[in-house]
Amino acid sequence: MKLIVGLGNPGDKYKDNRHNVGFVAIDRLAEGMNANSWKKNEKFNAFITSRDPLALLVKPLSYMNESGKVVKKIFNFFKIKNVGNIIVIHDDLDLGLGKFKIQEGHGPELHNGIISIEREFKSEWFTRVRVGIDNRDSENRMSGERYVLENFKGDEMVILNETIEKITKDLIDMLSK
Repeated sequence: MKLIVGLGNPGDKYKDNRHNVGFVAIDRLAEGMNANSWKKNEKFNAFITSRDPLALLVKPLSYMNESGKVVKKIFNFFKIKNVGNIIVIHDDLDLGLGKFKIQEGHGPELHNGIISIEREFKSEWFTRVRVGIDNRDSENRMSGERYVLENFKGDEMVILNETIEKITKDLIDMLSK
């Protein structure tokens, strides 16, 4: 079984932020897998749904910096065999909007959710679905910390939705093999 984690921050305040593309993408993946019966699990501090025996889908309700603790609890409880069975979907400022990469052990230079997971597992050898969000103006470039907490604009949402459709298809194909 794969443990698929979408990273984001909980609450309506962050719902449309660039930093929450992991939540958006995993929601779409759950729909595509007919596994969209999310249930809040207080014990794990996460929303969880599954598509047995393929995958357990998770949205941590901790803030980004504490995602690793939630993932580790769920990993241990469900006796996931190894770190290589973890897939993490997250925003990536190193990639332009509309781009994505699915890679094992490679990620952005700095992402607090990813750093938290690496710290908890003492490993970086899990799969990352890196969803590009950078669409900043090169002349008036705001800091990455501020930019990720900005909401997507209307035309950007069109690009993001097309990208997430491709990601969903690729992940479903990968899981079915």
